[in-house]
Amino acid sequence: MRESLHRLRSLTWPFLTGAIAGGGAVLFGGGGMFWGLVAFALAAALIAQFITFHEPVLRPAEQAADDPLSLPPQTRLLLEQLPMPVMLLDAGEWVLFANQSMRDVLGPGLDRKRASAVLRNPEVLGAIAGAGQGESSNVPFTLPVPVERYFQAYAARISTQPPVTVLLLHDLTMVRRSEQMRADFVANASHELRTPLAAVTGFIDTLRGHAKDDPVARDQFLEIMANETARMRRLIHDLLSLTRIEMNEHVPPRGKVDLEGVVRQAVAALIPLAAEDGITVVVDAASGLPPVLGEHDELMQLFQNLIHNAIKYGRERGQVTVTLSLAPDGQVAAAVKDDGEGIAPAAVPRLTERFYRVDVKRSRERGGTGLGLAIVKHIVSRHQGRLAIESKLGEGSTFTVFLPAFPAENPVIPPALEPVTEML
Repeated sequence: MRESLHRLRSLTWPFLTGAIAGGGAVLFGGGGMFWGLVAFALAAALIAQFITFHEPVLRPAEQAADDPLSLPPQTRLLLEQLPMPVMLLDAGEWVLFANQSMRDVLGPGLDRKRASAVLRNPEVLGAIAGAGQGESSNVPFTLPVPVERYFQAYAARISTQPPVTVLLLHDLTMVRRSEQMRADFVANASHELRTPLAAVTGFIDTLRGHAKDDPVARDQFLEIMANETARMRRLIHDLLSLTRIEMNEHVPPRGKVDLEGVVRQAVAALIPLAAEDGITVVVDAASGLPPVLGEHDELMQLFQNLIHNAIKYGRERGQVTVTLSLAPDGQVAAAVKDDGEGIAPAAVPRLTERFYRVDVKRSRERGGTGLGLAIVKHIVSRHQGRLAIESKLGEGSTFTVFLPAFPAENPVIPPALEPVTEML
């Protein structure tokens, strides 16, 4: 009876702390944050259960020094399969174990390294040091490269003899991106929609007034209103597309894509638009190109944007050339070249900014929204590739995308995280 009361009393403070944390998460972060913290706490409890109460935790002194952690096979398998990044450290803050999710975040080769060598964040290192003294802590931190990601790190000591510290990471990237997406969408949409809405409102007032009995003015104004509403529709579509891509930018694609097939599909869809200006689109693909690691629909959108831009800003009755080749570093290169007026060197670094236009008037006349190259940049970033832009005034521009080839030895596997396909 006394042992049961002691056990109940020892659980009171963790229960109250969890209740307060859960209530705060619901109040300030919404339901998604609450369930994230629930999963966070369950993972910590599960690890503590297996490592604290199941022996042996560490190998005896006579066992090899290069393999200090001896977990039961079931425990190791369980920790390895957890979707939450987990790391175990000894009293000297040397890494004893890191599961696959942690290696996906911090990179391979973590075992037997100091925590300070694999984590350069002072707050996280402070939390690990405090956990070694018996102080559990929960701190936010950011990994800026290769794609900015946001985490909540939980550090706690789960074994005193021998000392073992656990570090758990909770990925908050999707939550942060969702918040930023809403803010950006409201700011950008309100700014860019103001002009066409004002134009449509003005024409409506005119048609209600002195032009209501003028058929020529009515037809002219209705045509302009149709163009402005079409522009608003394209703008909203591009904004939603861009924010969806940004939401998934930290989720690496795992598909196997035939890049030549994607390019030829994109060209076929744009041939009618090119024919209006008498422009010829040519695809020159090297033989034996390997498939690339990517997402088919996003790569289709990428090349449609690049080829569409080349058609819009190319010379009338000119030619757009798409060249596919194998780069010296093993990546697949796709270059889209036009023979238009070219771009001033000072403007090239800004081409992928949202709503940046070299020629605002011409862009709007040709139906541009100023988001096409921003979409291209984020798709390339998600595919862990790179974008190179070369342009000379009077000679045209070349946009080259470099994409990693699909590894021949790796099977096609689904993405580790479920991409966002729909937004409220």
